[in-house]
Amino acid sequence: MLYNKIILAGGNGYIGTVLASYYREKAQQITILSRTPRADDGNIKTLVWDGQTEGDWVNEINGADLLVNLCGKNVNCRYTPTNRKAIIDSRVLPTTLLGNVVAKLETPPQLWINITSATIYRHAEDRPQDEETGEIGTGFSIDVCRQWENTFFKTHTPRTRKVALRMSIVMGAADGAFPRLLNLVKFGLGGMQGNGRQYVSWVHEHDAARCTEWLLQNPDLNGVFNCTAPQPIKNKAFMGIIRKAAHVAFGLPAPAWLLGIGAIVIGTETELILKSRWVVPKNLTDKGFVFQFPDPETAISNILN
Repeated sequence: MLYNKIILAGGNGYIGTVLASYYREKAQQITILSRTPRADDGNIKTLVWDGQTEGDWVNEINGADLLVNLCGKNVNCRYTPTNRKAIIDSRVLPTTLLGNVVAKLETPPQLWINITSATIYRHAEDRPQDEETGEIGTGFSIDVCRQWENTFFKTHTPRTRKVALRMSIVMGAADGAFPRLLNLVKFGLGGMQGNGRQYVSWVHEHDAARCTEWLLQNPDLNGVFNCTAPQPIKNKAFMGIIRKAAHVAFGLPAPAWLLGIGAIVIGTETELILKSRWVVPKNLTDKGFVFQFPDPETAISNILN
C-alpha cells in the first residue's frame, strides 16, 4: 500500500530517521518538522518550525495518513531546574500546538501517534508492567510522561485517532543506546551495571517502525500501547548476550557508586541505567501484532550482522 503523506514532527533524531527510512518506499511524501533546515532527500523533505507557533507547515499536515510526534529534549542530562523545564516544555508545547492544529484541519491525519516513554511505569523487579495492570511510578521522569500524555489526550480530535506509544529503548546499529553499549563491551567495560538485576525493556528499530504502520492499518485501535519487545531481560544477562555476540569474553562490572560518579562527570542521571523497566507489550500482542525480533539474541545478532 502506498500512503499519501507521513508527517514526522521533531523527526530529525534517531527514531525519526528510522521511521523516515522505513516509510521511504511506502509513502509518496514524508515531511519532517524540525528546528534545523535540511536539504530534500528524494521524497523526504524538512520544514522548519519552532514547535510553538503555527506556520506554513500546517498545510502539510492536511490530508496526511499518519502524524508521528517525536518532539522532546534528550533526557540524557542532569535534572537541573533549567533542564527540567526544557524537558517538559519541549514535549508539552509541541503536543499542544499539534492538537490545536489537528482539531481544526479540514482533512486531518487518520492517526496521530505520540511517542512517549515506557519509563512511566514504576521500578519493577517483582512483576511485569502492562497497559492494564501496570503501576505508574513517581519522580521527575514519570511526571514528565504524565504531563505529556495528559496534554496529548485532552485535545478533542474527533476525526483523528490517537495512540500514545510508550517506547522502550530502541536498538539499532546506527544510533541510540546499542552502539554505546557495544563500545563499552569492546573496551572491556561490558559487565553488569549496578547489581544487574534491573530489567531492560527494549525493541528492535524495525519492529518499532513496523508497529506504527500496523496501528495505522488497524482503524479500531486507539489509546495507550507499550512498544517493547515481548521478552525483557535483566541487565546482567543482557550485557552477557552483547558480549557473546561481539566475541568478548569478559566485561568489568560497574557498581552503583561508580555509576553515580560517572553520571556526574558526563552530565547524566543514573536512573537511566539503574531503573528496572520490566514493561511488556500486552495491547500489541493481544491485538495480533507479531514481533520480527521478539528475543534479544535474535535482535542483537541482526544488528551486528
